[in-house]
Amino acid sequence: MQQSTQSTAGVIGLGIIGGRVAARLRRAGWQLWVWNRTVRPEPNFLSSPAEVAESARHIQVFVSDGAALLEVMRSMAPALTPEHVVMNHATVSPSETKAAAEIARGKHAAFLDIPFTGSRDAAEKGQIVYYAGGDPEALARVRLQLEVSARQIVPVGEVGQASVLKIATNIIAAAEVGALAEAFALLDRHGVELHKLPLALEGNAARSGVIDMKAPPMVSGDFEPRFSLKHMFKDIQLALKMGEETDLELPTASAFAGAAMAGIQRGWGESDFSVVSRLFGYPGRGHLPAPKPLDEPKPEAPPAPAAPNTPATPSLAIPVPPATNLAKPPEGEIPAPGATRKFWSFLGGNK
Repeated sequence: MQQSTQSTAGVIGLGIIGGRVAARLRRAGWQLWVWNRTVRPEPNFLSSPAEVAESARHIQVFVSDGAALLEVMRSMAPALTPEHVVMNHATVSPSETKAAAEIARGKHAAFLDIPFTGSRDAAEKGQIVYYAGGDPEALARVRLQLEVSARQIVPVGEVGQASVLKIATNIIAAAEVGALAEAFALLDRHGVELHKLPLALEGNAARSGVIDMKAPPMVSGDFEPRFSLKHMFKDIQLALKMGEETDLELPTASAFAGAAMAGIQRGWGESDFSVVSRLFGYPGRGHLPAPKPLDEPKPEAPPAPAAPNTPATPSLAIPVPPATNLAKPPEGEIPAPGATRKFWSFLGGNK
């Protein structure tokens, strides 16, 4: 079963991201060997991670947490050789990353710490940004495989450092979603149409890619997972643990963890992490037009028809969606009095 050609690859973990990366590799002509904990009807689906390692030299791993990563590494270990490069894309703690690398090192195989940023849609379009930690020569050996799904590959440093960077960026994403949920809630309670916030942010320094992506579904109530609440909660827990290990308090991360736990307890763990907005009751009760992308110029409105011999005047009217239903949410849809402060407090959070 052993393969050594440049266009042979392995993918372990066929979830939201791994499945789409695998699909892109197939479309690009790579011979692909795959494994997933739950059996999938995929071409070349093998019975174990060890069989993937027997079939491919360059293996991308997309699993849910550190325990799953170490289980996969131990399974592959008997089949690993100096020709192998294992790329871990799971967001796990630096200590778990280094433990996985040690397993590879014991078989003289290369191990790269390559977490990423990019949701389901980015994976489908080949727009993932990879943060790469580890040996530059090993990275060069797998660059062509990574580029099939990558918009950018950012070298970071040693194994473990890319994991720290990824967890740090997730603190920012979680905090932005938490702040956006509160901002919409404030507008809702004071009778301001929710679609006015993205309009206000178009020329505001607070605008971001996270806000552009998450604002529309937070108001419409579309929480199909692009990055699930349970996974964001796991990553924020990693951040809090890393902070404790270095005597560093992270109150913003702690506050989001409280909101995420409340959502998970309500059964929202499989939904997108922006589902924390449901704690305030407004999702699904209004309409929000999608904001224009940050990197694209705004299209100019066509000129209004002009009367004969009359100069045309551009229209400055802004289309307004149907008015938001600002009625109070059903009882039980928002936290009990005082709970919002508990979930989002920046002066104690989950302490």
